[in-house]
Amino acid sequence: MTSHLTAGQRALLEAELIRRQNELDRQLADHQGGLSRVEHAREVLSQDSDDVSHREADREMDMALGDREIAELGAVSAALRRLKEDRYGSCSDCGEAIAFDRLKVEPWALRCVACEGRRELAART
Repeated sequence: MTSHLTAGQRALLEAELIRRQNELDRQLADHQGGLSRVEHAREVLSQDSDDVSHREADREMDMALGDREIAELGAVSAALRRLKEDRYGSCSDCGEAIAFDRLKVEPWALRCVACEGRRELAART
């Protein structure tokens, strides 16, 4: 399935996926200070502040950031699995090859540009 990618392109994309996975792992560890997600949320909520709404807003922002990092880490890990299983680089919607230029920008991409555009357009309506 990955015949449209050269060995060099695959190696470059795999290295980028591993780099991003390590970076996200570090960010999550730093973000949560070694605590579980629940413990971290409790800590943020219990921080001293006279303004309860301010603490809740901080907790919501903090949790949203963590959610985004976790979601991206999942997408990166899934892309690495697809790469190892030789299912990497094919659009999950139409089955066509995802262009190397797209994969360079977002190596965990699931869809080609055309299918992703249709998906984003449908999500807006």
